[in-house]
Amino acid sequence: MTDHRELPAGLRAAVRGEVDFTATARALTTMDASNYRRVPLGVVAPRDADDVAAALSVCRTYGVPVVPRGGGTSIAGQATGTGVVLDFTRHMNRLLSLDPRARTAVVQPGLVLDRLQEAAAPHGLRFGPDPSTHSRCTLGGMIGNNSCGSHSVAWGTTADSVRELAVVTPRGDRLRPGRGWAGAPAGLRDLVDGELARLRTAFPDLPRRISGYAVDALLPERGADVARSFCGSEGTLGVLTEAVVDLVRAPRARALAVLAYADESGAAEAAAGLLEHGPLTVEGMAADLVPSAADLPRGGAWLFVETGGDTEAEARARAETIVRAADVVDALVVTEPARQRALWRIREDASGTATRMPDGTEAWPGWEDCAVPPARLGAYLRDFRALMADHGLRGTPYGHFGDGCIHVRIDFDLLTGPGVARFRRFSEDLAGLVVAHGGSLSGEHGDGQARAELLPRMYGAETVALFERVKAVWDPDDLLNPGMLVRPAPLDTNLRFSVLPREPVDVAFGYPADGGDFSAAVRRCVGVAKCRTTSVSGPAVMCPSFRATGEERHSTRGRARLLHEMLAGELVTDGWRSTEVRDALDLCLSCKGCRSDCPVEVDMATYKAEFLHHHYQGRRRPAAHYAMGWLPVWLGWVARTRSAGTVNALASVGPLADVAKRLGGIARERDVPKVAEETFTRWWRKRGSSPSGEGEPVVLWPDTFTEHLSPSVGRAAVRVLEAAGLRVALPPTLRPGSRPVGDARTRSALSLLTARRGRVCCGLTYISTGQLDRARTVLRRTLDLLEPVLATDAPLVVLEPSCAAALRTDAPELLHDDPRAARLAARVLTFAEVLERHAPDWTPPVLNRPVTGQTHCHQHAVLGEAADRRLREAAGLTGDLAGGCCGLAGNFGFEEGHYEVSAACAEDQLLPSVREAPDEAVVLADGFSCRTQLEHLAGVRGRHLAEVLADALEK
Repeated sequence: MTDHRELPAGLRAAVRGEVDFTATARALTTMDASNYRRVPLGVVAPRDADDVAAALSVCRTYGVPVVPRGGGTSIAGQATGTGVVLDFTRHMNRLLSLDPRARTAVVQPGLVLDRLQEAAAPHGLRFGPDPSTHSRCTLGGMIGNNSCGSHSVAWGTTADSVRELAVVTPRGDRLRPGRGWAGAPAGLRDLVDGELARLRTAFPDLPRRISGYAVDALLPERGADVARSFCGSEGTLGVLTEAVVDLVRAPRARALAVLAYADESGAAEAAAGLLEHGPLTVEGMAADLVPSAADLPRGGAWLFVETGGDTEAEARARAETIVRAADVVDALVVTEPARQRALWRIREDASGTATRMPDGTEAWPGWEDCAVPPARLGAYLRDFRALMADHGLRGTPYGHFGDGCIHVRIDFDLLTGPGVARFRRFSEDLAGLVVAHGGSLSGEHGDGQARAELLPRMYGAETVALFERVKAVWDPDDLLNPGMLVRPAPLDTNLRFSVLPREPVDVAFGYPADGGDFSAAVRRCVGVAKCRTTSVSGPAVMCPSFRATGEERHSTRGRARLLHEMLAGELVTDGWRSTEVRDALDLCLSCKGCRSDCPVEVDMATYKAEFLHHHYQGRRRPAAHYAMGWLPVWLGWVARTRSAGTVNALASVGPLADVAKRLGGIARERDVPKVAEETFTRWWRKRGSSPSGEGEPVVLWPDTFTEHLSPSVGRAAVRVLEAAGLRVALPPTLRPGSRPVGDARTRSALSLLTARRGRVCCGLTYISTGQLDRARTVLRRTLDLLEPVLATDAPLVVLEPSCAAALRTDAPELLHDDPRAARLAARVLTFAEVLERHAPDWTPPVLNRPVTGQTHCHQHAVLGEAADRRLREAAGLTGDLAGGCCGLAGNFGFEEGHYEVSAACAEDQLLPSVREAPDEAVVLADGFSCRTQLEHLAGVRGRHLAEVLADALEK
């Protein structure tokens, strides 16, 4: 065989698109959303069909397999391979044309489904199939897997929506598969003509039969549809370069009937009977997958049944007809689009939330989407539950009940030999159960490596041999995605967990949700790729850096994959010193959006801090880590020396500021924020004691930003809190100098004489730059200072959302050995929360003005914004704030090399929302970073909610 070391050069000479054989590119494509991992040789991003043909020619010369890849959300392993991966998301991602009259569109394989839906919507059209990954899955991947989605009871599978394809075969032929044998490779028709009897009898007749090749679509009575037979071939027959797809008329109005049942079996048995009413969807899920706060009717399981109509009244009437026809425990009909979207998000996130059992145990795909005839679903589910119990396994089924297709994540032990052996035994037994119920091993996601080995149980050996002959007609050299569908790799090999360390890695954070195991934290990412969405709606944040760059390595999933490979040590070989991981994490804003928006709550901000802590341990750090990581120290010195005026004057001198920024690793495009000449606490001391005096005590946290950079926010908060009848105090500034005696509270008299003055600090700037030893020291000193406060019931009011989030989550996770940290976290309240909980009878001044601006990303991810919304409504501040991240994100946007990405993040949501707001709108931005970004990029002054209310009090 030819030396593969020559392969990259051969590809670069032949292909105009990118050819990337770096460790980073390979690491990013070792996995999809399945349990499997294969290490490719390299990645090619073709620009067009000519590039595809050239890449196939070079790979055929070198005997290297090729794997086409879209969004990488496949759940059976078919988007992984050991050769060259073709990445269609980089260039071949366009909508080429859309014909509203013919109701067709011409798409490239890398086009994300939502982009097609957005283009079709103004014409009242849509693409029928819509998997839950619609915001990031590609049309090419959908065709490769014959994807379906929640609306398949109305509009079928992807194969039902494909009219014609453009395909390059492994030997370079350009074919256009369609109906009437159009585009068939030589020999395919003869093969089919010799197997007509088998094709008419060997394929189960059910709506979600995705397993195997759809060779029966080539029967003459089915139109000899070569394009349809190509769907679901998982990239094993040819490489798709273009597709003509059908669009359907979208209903003008929709209603959602949520039907509650006692359990999932009751819901499953009811589903088939609802189909006669012509619903658009019949989706099922059980209580295990539903957040406790979900606004659903009472019950243990639910059917989501969507109806359509030309008017809202018509859609509602159809939904109410279904409610009357259904034997339910309770029911709800929703017509408001926003509320429908919120309910659908619960269902769409199930593929991620199902990866954790209620007790936190990991659960995995593998038997994610078997399908049976809808009328048999109830009986199948009972048998399925019994089989899981026999094997000592747990899982929560959900999915497309109207089509008899069930999704489930099961708590397989894929880390040990006995666990993997049980995985195999269960897989074999479940395959037999599905076949006994007349079902298909795959009802949506394809067979891949997870199920292809068991296809003989479904089809028999002779039909599987027919599949091998079909593969040989299209791909005689077995170049495309070998090991999938035919001659498959065993289902218990290539498991992605097998390369991870067996012993816990020594780390600084506690990772309480993962048993203190960093490997388990990294395993959280199962690849559903919600972080790869190119647009977000509502308050969502994740993942701003991916939306700015469009690169996989700058997504939460991409970073998690690199951390996985760092732990594996095969591709990324330098461990914590890895430059590949460092560079991928460099553009992580630590916005914490993934902590809430990722269905499995991957917390990349914490992983980044952990990595930086180890990466720079014992080494010199970037200048920005010292300049901004130690910001509380530098600003403290300025305050003590009363040199704010001098510092501001020097910073206004261009050449001096440029030198300072260069030395401090600060982007030259940034202005250095002005330091307040009077700090918040100095104002407090000059002001004297609280005039309200008699109210409930609250302790106002003087964070670094409020203290030194925005003391007006602190002053405003004091005015509002006192107006609400609360008695405001600041944290103690004396830390006893000797150890506690006896009960850990009593201190000797000597401690008062040796006490040292200090200031509370959340440690945020140290945490975000990975200086975790310093952060721990700062936090322990803070806890020492706060002991008198923690001995009372007084809440801690934190005005800066990022500081509040650090105290709520980072402090107890970093000081997991100090119970005081958890007590502190429990006391932290936001400005709105303290007013709501401790001054419930207070009525804010009413402004009756619209608002614009952005919810702070840490507030969204960690603190919640419900109390803020209620406070705004009570004050007559109308409208919603934008989601996303402002892009400054503490030190991130100030660091050299980050300015362009920082500005792009601001343009994603924040700046457009401010530009489009009416002139009288109040620009709200509770975070110092958000206010600074608005001032730097838009010349707009954002204000903390406390400032807005305080001003209204004075009018």
